[in-house]
Amino acid sequence: MFKNYLKIAWRNLRKRKVFAFINIFGLALGFGSSILIYIFLNYHLSFDKFHENSDRIYRVNTEEHRDEIEYEASVPPAFAKVFREDYQYAEKVAKIVFQDGLTINAEANGRTTKLKEDIAFVEADFFQIFNFPLLNGQKVTGLEAPNTGVLTEKAAARVFGKTDVVGETFVLDNNKTIEVVGVLKDLPKTTFLNSEMFVSFQNVNDIFEFAGGENWGGITSNLQCYALLNPGQNVSAIEKALEELPAKHRPKSKNRHVYKLQSISDIHLNPDYTGIDPVILWVFGIIGVFLLAIACINFVNISTAQTFYRSKEIGVRKVLGSFKTHLFWQFLSETFVISLFAILVGIGLALVFLPSFNSLFELQLSFQDILDYKFFAFLMGALMLVSFLSGSYPGIIMSRIVPVLALKGKVDHNDTGGASIRKFLVVAQFAISIVLIVATLIISRQIDYAINTDLGFDKESIVMSEIPADIEPAKFESLKLRLAKIPGVQNVSACLSSPGGAVNNWGTSVKYNNRPEAEEFSIQAKIADVNYLETFDIELAVGRNFFKSDSISEVLVNEKFGQKIGVASSDELIGKKIEANGGDINATIVGVVKDFHDANFTQEIRPVMIVANHNWYGEIALKINHQSTKATLGAIEAEWLTAFPDYIFDYRFLDERVAEQYETEQRYLALSKIFAGLAIFIGCLGLYGLILFFVGLRTKEIGIRKVLGSNVVNILTLFTVDFFKLILIAGALATPFAWYLMEQWLQGYAYRTKIHWWYFVLAIAAVMLITLITISYQTLKAATTSPIKSLRTE
Repeated sequence: MFKNYLKIAWRNLRKRKVFAFINIFGLALGFGSSILIYIFLNYHLSFDKFHENSDRIYRVNTEEHRDEIEYEASVPPAFAKVFREDYQYAEKVAKIVFQDGLTINAEANGRTTKLKEDIAFVEADFFQIFNFPLLNGQKVTGLEAPNTGVLTEKAAARVFGKTDVVGETFVLDNNKTIEVVGVLKDLPKTTFLNSEMFVSFQNVNDIFEFAGGENWGGITSNLQCYALLNPGQNVSAIEKALEELPAKHRPKSKNRHVYKLQSISDIHLNPDYTGIDPVILWVFGIIGVFLLAIACINFVNISTAQTFYRSKEIGVRKVLGSFKTHLFWQFLSETFVISLFAILVGIGLALVFLPSFNSLFELQLSFQDILDYKFFAFLMGALMLVSFLSGSYPGIIMSRIVPVLALKGKVDHNDTGGASIRKFLVVAQFAISIVLIVATLIISRQIDYAINTDLGFDKESIVMSEIPADIEPAKFESLKLRLAKIPGVQNVSACLSSPGGAVNNWGTSVKYNNRPEAEEFSIQAKIADVNYLETFDIELAVGRNFFKSDSISEVLVNEKFGQKIGVASSDELIGKKIEANGGDINATIVGVVKDFHDANFTQEIRPVMIVANHNWYGEIALKINHQSTKATLGAIEAEWLTAFPDYIFDYRFLDERVAEQYETEQRYLALSKIFAGLAIFIGCLGLYGLILFFVGLRTKEIGIRKVLGSNVVNILTLFTVDFFKLILIAGALATPFAWYLMEQWLQGYAYRTKIHWWYFVLAIAAVMLITLITISYQTLKAATTSPIKSLRTE
């Protein structure tokens, strides 16, 4: 029986190729989008779930309780040793310290390699916690001894040009020779680890002494601590037991620590600790459902329009003995065949656009990673659901047509589903499209506002480059002088980090005006020389810049610091003492700079101090003339390599760094544009089906109107007004929903644009214009047809 239905369905589809193509293409776009979204969701939901004993692996994080709670995916350097030795909760405890952009020099097979790599310094037990196997399938051993390392296959090929590199050596940071003791299989894509080179933890002191120490004085985000808990442990009980540590090891600190254990399966989906917000995944899933829903609505509209034309065929079939159920299943079979073709085309579209999707999100998604029973279950479920939702209503409508009326050609439009139902469905499409257009406009406006608003400093034509950690102050000052003499270089400054888009952030507690206790809030330390203000065009509010000195005696603060302290005027800060970083910084405030945005617009402007110390400089900033950028950069590189021949000159423009703070929003913007375009395009296919129905329904009316004197404009207006009414209704429904949705999204920004009324007007007008373009062809065709031919159709 089912086979016969499919044969009939195939034959009917071949007769109506145009309608079949429109239906298949519309559903294929919905299927293809949903498949891409499924791959994206599957990728994020499978993070770090491939480890042995993954349910017992936890990262220890810190909640810093000041005036606000700050979340750090790290602990003080001394925590791991205490947790390992003083408590019996874990089988293994290990630290890992990430250091980006270290210089690697290697020689192998007659070739010399010099490049920058991200290095992870790990304690030996790290690879006992995480089961990353070696190429030979054995577990990683070693790294107990200093000057040893493990590489992944990709890293080995990159550094040595081959993967059989056990016993080979490379020079790390022009300092230590590291012997390769193992090669790992390439790490899974769904792991938190970005590093591909691992070095013994005993070498970390050569690079980052604080992270390699055993102190409780502070936290660096570079250091993380992982534990493999004993079976049956109660996480809440462990966290309760750890509450004693701050009082024991940090008794005088007002920055109260609370240590929390986080399952590795939660790391990727926890926005408090730099993970992705699960709400984003929900939004993606809902968008996928919306696109499929729009495609189904199109199918229903086009199919019910076809039913109006197929009424005589249906009447003949009923006269020849077909029952309602036969006709229902026949139409459902046609829908299934169309959906089957559509899902195959959708898979093809997903394959074609997957590389672009990967490029947009900087991912490496592939079909091979999801070819399992869950994916095929998803495809079958989507196929069956779409077939039923798209085919059941038109099937019911078709099966209830009265054969006598059908054969006489007197089928009323209510017998083919009713115009009101179709209008309702089109309103739903319009509403979804308007919401997506409004979202695109507001996201675009917020990103533009964040990037182009005056940030309180100059970010244009400023080149930032990291400097070697072991540079001698005298040698560096000489380099600065030579760089400043290069034509095209307008200013040079040494600093720990730039204002905004900072690579290095340093928050510390602060004491003000010899008060006995530290303030409740932390302060951002900007270690910089006397040229910092001029290079970045940071404006002084009161006071003066600090003088050049070999000791820390003078400091600048921003206006926000005064607000936090509670002074009535910034003038009151001048001459007051400030102590920070456990007493390492003890200086007099000599100037107050105007507030500048040191972080992206999701965060309030924070208290900042600017102080000079050549031992803590990490970058050099060069303001250059943008009219001679290429020549100037070449001259800078030549001077740099003369001073540091063993290091790689690597630079970034500051405006690029600032823009990178909004990478996530930029991707959402690109995606919202794509989804809005898809929703509109798929909706246009439905409009085409609806206008076919209305033109067919009102053919006689068009002929009579033309006989009575109506022109083409009158006929076009007749149809256009009906659709514009639907768009206005859709706009009225979509506006409050879109406003609420974007208002909630903007709540995540401390500094935000306003939601203007014209966003909604523009979205509605855009939909009207697109609708007018879509329906014009069929409407004009009907309007220009001879009235004699129109009247003859009845």
